[in-house]
Amino acid sequence: MPTNLPAEAKHKWAEVSAAKNPRKKLQLLQEFLSLVPKHKGTAKLCVQVKKQMATLRREIEEKKRKKAGKGGPKFFIEKEGAAQVALVGLTNVGKSSLLEATTNAKVEISPSPYTTKEPVPSMLAYEDVQFQIVEAPALMKGSADGKAWGPQTLALARNADSLILMVDLTQDPVGQLSLILDEMKKARIFVSKPMARVEIERKFLGAGLRIILIGRLVDCTFRDVEELLKSYRFMDAVVKIYGEATLDEVEDAIFESTAYKPAVIVANKIDWEGSEENLKLLETYVGNKLPIAAVSCEKGYGLEKLGEVLFKTLNIIRVYTKEPKEKEFSKRPFILKKGATVYDLAKNIHSDFSENFSFAKVWSKRLVFSPQKVGSTFVLEDGDVVEIHVK
Repeated sequence: MPTNLPAEAKHKWAEVSAAKNPRKKLQLLQEFLSLVPKHKGTAKLCVQVKKQMATLRREIEEKKRKKAGKGGPKFFIEKEGAAQVALVGLTNVGKSSLLEATTNAKVEISPSPYTTKEPVPSMLAYEDVQFQIVEAPALMKGSADGKAWGPQTLALARNADSLILMVDLTQDPVGQLSLILDEMKKARIFVSKPMARVEIERKFLGAGLRIILIGRLVDCTFRDVEELLKSYRFMDAVVKIYGEATLDEVEDAIFESTAYKPAVIVANKIDWEGSEENLKLLETYVGNKLPIAAVSCEKGYGLEKLGEVLFKTLNIIRVYTKEPKEKEFSKRPFILKKGATVYDLAKNIHSDFSENFSFAKVWSKRLVFSPQKVGSTFVLEDGDVVEIHVK
């Protein structure tokens, strides 16, 4: 990515980033593209912008069809439950069969390819939590370049908290997984943390620019990064830089945010002849990078472990709360990221709790005695019960 775009183009991109209306955003992208010098160094940027424009045009067309009463697929699914998990794979690998066998979804199961044409949400129960599983329309070669409903499926994957990558053990699972990962990589969606990762989150006006370096800068200084961001009018944002990052990679993130999604591979048809050998090939290819759940959707083999695998992959914990003077704790847990503190829990309950926090009592199997009086920085674990006291 070049770092020498003209100031006019950088200012135009700031307008693109701030635009919410799809039509306005499309117009601004067209104007931005006209301001980008056309040479080898900007080729990747131009391709990327054209992809965004194609996605916006499709979104505008869908809205137009719905307004005219012609209907159309709904691709944005509101999140529910402990986490949203996008179910992604090629056609006819058993995605709909997985939903039917493990959730409450009413799905159409057919040997015909590309039966699923819009997202299908459902709920998967695991102990006292529920995961929302959303079956996405099938990926194919060229999905990231705009083929069929590829952009919408990849947008679903980007929005989800986690992914299930589903493959068919009877049909070259390594090739299937490779294709899925390639298409997601083109869309800047990764299932393993890259060497460098830059996350940019815009904040409210007046918040200022905050750069958090959780790694190191390779070919630039902290001041270079700050000046680059400000040249694109990133005045109110939090920018986190992980790993060994170059200035080009920071600029890359301005145009195209990189998303890291924890993922589980579900390998279907383990009960078929030859599947055991293909599973070994898949395990060799993946190594220890991703967990693999070998299942049979038809016979139900291995499906009972799916909830547990997802829970571990999401790196989350359940924390239960108790009202002061009450004997019983709430049976409905708060879902927090592993490593969360009592303060994080208080903030999740209500802003007043975090602002007026005094102390907390924690019941936990790992403590020598329970309850134990703790402060706001106490790190919680799965299954802890917390009673918060405010001033």
